[in-house]
Amino acid sequence: MGLVRMGCAALRYGARGAARNLVAALLLLALPAAAAEPLRIVALGDSLTHGYGLPPEEGFVPQLEAWLRENGAPDVTMVNAGVSGDTTAGGLARLDWSLAEGADALIVALGGNDLLRGIDPAASRANLDAILTEADARGLPVLLSGMRAPLNYGAEFKAAFDAMYPELAERHGALLDPFFLDGVASDRALWQSDGLHPNADGVAKIVERIGPLVLELAGRARAD
Repeated sequence: MGLVRMGCAALRYGARGAARNLVAALLLLALPAAAAEPLRIVALGDSLTHGYGLPPEEGFVPQLEAWLRENGAPDVTMVNAGVSGDTTAGGLARLDWSLAEGADALIVALGGNDLLRGIDPAASRANLDAILTEADARGLPVLLSGMRAPLNYGAEFKAAFDAMYPELAERHGALLDPFFLDGVASDRALWQSDGLHPNADGVAKIVERIGPLVLELAGRARAD
């Protein structure tokens, strides 16, 4: 009889243990999923990135971060590394300290001021190539956003300048946004009075267009 009682007790204990394990498993399933690790995306650019002439919250970087949070990437923090008047050479020169506090991905939006100064496209290409090479060395996925040259400098200049963005993006495996001002350049209602910088509505249009590419960039950063 003692053995029978012991056996029954063991069965009851085993049943209670199994029940406790089941309850614990159910509780774990009921807990919210752990938040994704935050991503830090640095936007390296000029006045268009910086938000020249706009209140801080209406610039490109703040509007883009808000768009990302509303469209499936609440864990992304955008870092504004735009400097008004900067060229591709300037962006290269300050790349190290722009990334000094850490980054998971990089947006490069430079070249407009090279155009304004008539800088040789070969020099602009070399600078962008060096930026992308450093990003590769750091394991950072990149979104390269281009500009388009007017015909003021001639067809040869325009062809060389316009071609460098898709060619460099392909060479480095970067995501490509062919023209930062696409959808805005021809609508003067979307520009500030200086005729050089988009207004808040223009920036919103840029963000709406480029946002899905930045989501893809964030996806690449998470996969690394």
